[in-house]
Amino acid sequence: MSQLIAMNRRNTRRSLIAILFIFLLNSATAQKDSRHSQAQLLSTVPFKNFNGGIIVLKVKMGDLPDSLTFLMDTGSTSVSFDSSTCEQYHLVPEISDQVLVGIAGSRNARVLKNRTIHLAEYSVENVSLNVVDYSFLSSVYGEKIDGILGNSFLSRFIVALNYDSSKIYFYSKGQFHYPRGGFLLNPLIVGLPMQTTEITDASAITSRFFFDTGAGLCMLLSSEFVNESSLLKPNKKILHTQGEGLGGKVDMQLTYLKEVKIGPYKFKRVPTYIFNDENNAMAYPNLSGLIGNDLLRRFNAILNFDTKEFYLTPNSRFTDPFDYSYTGLHIYWTGKEIVVADVMKHSPAEKAGLKAGDVIVSLDNNLYGDLQTYTAILQNVGAKIHCIVKRDEELKQLTLIVKSIF
Repeated sequence: MSQLIAMNRRNTRRSLIAILFIFLLNSATAQKDSRHSQAQLLSTVPFKNFNGGIIVLKVKMGDLPDSLTFLMDTGSTSVSFDSSTCEQYHLVPEISDQVLVGIAGSRNARVLKNRTIHLAEYSVENVSLNVVDYSFLSSVYGEKIDGILGNSFLSRFIVALNYDSSKIYFYSKGQFHYPRGGFLLNPLIVGLPMQTTEITDASAITSRFFFDTGAGLCMLLSSEFVNESSLLKPNKKILHTQGEGLGGKVDMQLTYLKEVKIGPYKFKRVPTYIFNDENNAMAYPNLSGLIGNDLLRRFNAILNFDTKEFYLTPNSRFTDPFDYSYTGLHIYWTGKEIVVADVMKHSPAEKAGLKAGDVIVSLDNNLYGDLQTYTAILQNVGAKIHCIVKRDEELKQLTLIVKSIF
């Protein structure tokens, strides 16, 4: 589910303001230098989407022989590298005093300094990577994740995300002509991009949210914001679920909003998660939550950090249906098999007889499928899914009925 919201622990409400002034002064100078020249295409990199819209691309680092799998994440300030991949290639990181904070907790960072990342034919030098244990990312997405490309990397370029071609275009900073048919956003960027957005349920509320391509959901809201704003209609149906981020698992609630408006674009009945932000990753009341990539993937986006302009154009996925499914079942990849991690109480999964530790052998006759395939099967509202699981070396046949969040 949502990925990292990487911020230094010192980014309190007071320091956010201080950083803002520093950032504006520095960026003003940088813009004077870059805007005189025309932006040039530097590299084109194909990508694929995981469930929830997560962007995954292949890059190479230094002289390592293998391509590495990175997530593109505007919800992370830095570039990060998985600790097990670091060990695999016998890389020795330096100790850092930086602390990475996510929705489920925090982790101390170690750093690989002055590395080179190759984006196809183009090389980016002097990149520092925080070394973090990302085993939870691999288990959640069913594929080895080697790292994250955050904003310290993305802000070196003008980044054009095209979901129709499944390609990322990296341009040099400079004058850039946006295509017709879109809308220009001007997010506040203080390490992370923050977009003012109107959301509606019991009432219409305009607030600020992280613009987070690394979150595999539509909306994530702080419970403090939800409670203080009286956003939700009385007696709103709310389901219990879980998410996983930096620091481990976190309890969440799942419901939907009547409407979410991004610029002039409106989305109805948007699935929304709510969580108790104990680590203040959202920095409420400065922010109220985040907009994730299950919404953002519906636009081809041009991210111009230098001018603080994000240009959105509706793409072929704009009218894709939302995922309204609810099973209460959480599965993960061990590297060899798909296992049930948790079963929520009173959920369809519990009623079906599924238990934590069950090994998924088959869902709807799909034997030993990958995690992405199984996740897609479990999103079919109303379906009766025939499950074969292995429990204590015995095979069991169960039937899981996928419910709706409505």
